[in-house]
Amino acid sequence: MHNTAAIVFRDGTTRFVKVDKNELLMDAAQRHGVNLPVDCREGVCGTCRCLRESGDVDVEYIDEEALTEEEIAEGHVLACQTRLRSSQASFYFDIDSNVCSVATEVHDGTVSAVEQVSDAAAILEVTLDDPAQALPYLPGQYARIEVPGSDEWRAYSFATSAVKEGKLRFLIRLLPSGVMSDYLRDRARVGDAISLEAPLGAFYLREVQAPLLMVAGGTGLSAFLGMLEQLAEKGECAQPIRLCYGVTQEQDLSELARLDALTETLPDFAFETIVMNPSEAWQGKKGVVCDLFDLDFLAQPFDAYLCGPPPMIEATKQWLEAREVGEHRVFFEKFVSS
Repeated sequence: MHNTAAIVFRDGTTRFVKVDKNELLMDAAQRHGVNLPVDCREGVCGTCRCLRESGDVDVEYIDEEALTEEEIAEGHVLACQTRLRSSQASFYFDIDSNVCSVATEVHDGTVSAVEQVSDAAAILEVTLDDPAQALPYLPGQYARIEVPGSDEWRAYSFATSAVKEGKLRFLIRLLPSGVMSDYLRDRARVGDAISLEAPLGAFYLREVQAPLLMVAGGTGLSAFLGMLEQLAEKGECAQPIRLCYGVTQEQDLSELARLDALTETLPDFAFETIVMNPSEAWQGKKGVVCDLFDLDFLAQPFDAYLCGPPPMIEATKQWLEAREVGEHRVFFEKFVSS
């Protein structure tokens, strides 16, 4: 029986390795060609330190010089002393992947569907050529996709929790003019060959131990669709989740039916939408996404996940810093147009 460990590096490159029963994380990584930094292998030097972000582990020995009691309480462990107790776990290493001789992987596939879901967004579905070739990722992470017919690559968050029947989905912003946008609008055809490099990104869902505030701007919603889908499938999340979803015009809103369905499957999930520049016919809320924040909800400890344009990210962080809110962590991914 194998367990699975996700090893995430500072540059966002991620490797999933199979860990045998009673096998040390360090040994499993090296067996898969991931050469984690190590000096002593005795729990003394601290060279192989990392942050356990999800899953249960057993730790053999950590010298007080390697990690402080405070660091251990925060979840830091040593790869050379750590064994998995749960079927899945994730670990963050504050080093770049090239230090460990890890290269990203390219996967080939074909376009199996293209659907424009709003004036400003389209869904791209890709079917992998070899469904048996594993492409695991953490919800919230992204892939770099090669635009068919060009040598240009663009980055997009996965809009699903995992590969299903060999298929992946991405919610993609349509720009007035852009290499991927023009392809999706004008030339995309089912059967087009397409390649993607994945998984990438340090923005992903950590172990849920507190209420969640999710803040999406435009197609930043894509990352949250994958996160919420995973939580719904696992059925283990008892924490309340609030998603605040802002767009520029009401025509930019997308995947609302999917969000409605998630309110039925998650025990305590609710979402609100807001439009910055709506038409006169718009009956919903008008303003910026921060206008949706509920101070009562944020009075308790919480984790905030932010995904969208840089101005939205900065405005949200400033809003939280300027108000009396509960103790919280902030994770974010900025979407920048190419």
